[in-house]
Amino acid sequence: MKLTILFGGASFEHEISIVSAITLKQKLTQFELTFVFCDQDHTFYLVEASKMKAVTFSKGEHKKMPKLSLVNGAFSQKGLFGSSEYNGTVLNLIHGADGEDGSIAALLDFYSIKYIGPRIDASVFSYDKRYTKWLCNARGVKALQHEELNLKEHSNITLPYPIIVKPARLGSSIGVSVVKDESKLDYALDSAFEFDGSVIVEPFLDGVKEYNLAGFRANEKFYFSIVEEPQKEEFLDFEKKYMDFSRSEQVLKAEVSKELESKLRANFEKVYKNLFEGALIRCDFFVVNNEVYLNEINPIPGSMANYLFDDFQGSLEILINSLVHAKRAKVNYDYIHSISRAKGK
Repeated sequence: MKLTILFGGASFEHEISIVSAITLKQKLTQFELTFVFCDQDHTFYLVEASKMKAVTFSKGEHKKMPKLSLVNGAFSQKGLFGSSEYNGTVLNLIHGADGEDGSIAALLDFYSIKYIGPRIDASVFSYDKRYTKWLCNARGVKALQHEELNLKEHSNITLPYPIIVKPARLGSSIGVSVVKDESKLDYALDSAFEFDGSVIVEPFLDGVKEYNLAGFRANEKFYFSIVEEPQKEEFLDFEKKYMDFSRSEQVLKAEVSKELESKLRANFEKVYKNLFEGALIRCDFFVVNNEVYLNEINPIPGSMANYLFDDFQGSLEILINSLVHAKRAKVNYDYIHSISRAKGK
């Protein structure tokens, strides 16, 4: 089965995307893989599998590789005697901006290329943490109390300390700070506003239980990963998450009751259904006093959360085979022809 891994992008999570792609190269041995790298200038390059190493990109060696363009249904490489097309299903592995904000989804939809990843509307509600809160409210999923701040205009924070400050449209814990008293607030806000003009402030719950659950829906059925309880100190900072993105070995299943696992799955379904079809996502939950709260949605989780699945390759095959190709409107110019006939032309 053909699969095109699309990675890179122009975002603060560019390097993390490279790490994810290298990890999946080692994991997806049953697929016929093509690697397409999107650099920070939005140029696409065809990368040989043997060159899938971090230094290839850090040293700029990818610039010597063939450039690709998009045509209907495929990536295309132009040559002296024609062109070659790479028409495998695309796995959108671009983290952060470009990949998760809907830009790549719109581009692939425009060129009628089948892909695994969030569609435009799903990207809107998962990329911006403010809109994720709105989605929770609309779908009956609990979320932590929060306040929204804007760089140009914001009021005083009313939540009691300690609090956690995070950019509204960024992942991998970049720009995130735990603030225990007001004296550290200005620095935390400056750090967050460096990456985004909008910021989310939430109560920081010390010692809260956190669980990760990945999954997807295919052929009217949900497929779930194991439940993971991430091991962390105060919170997962960028360095810890960077290492997390390179994981390939399966982790141990969290020791949770069947009742709690059922609650986590039920909340996942509420978030996913009729919005994230076509994507494998991971939801990160908090559990407070036996109540489940959605922390955030990872529409393109690190290394696609492969380490949470008993059979990751088999899961991807199921998802690929269930993808629905969007129908294009058929244009036949009947209206214009009817006007022309009425005018005798």
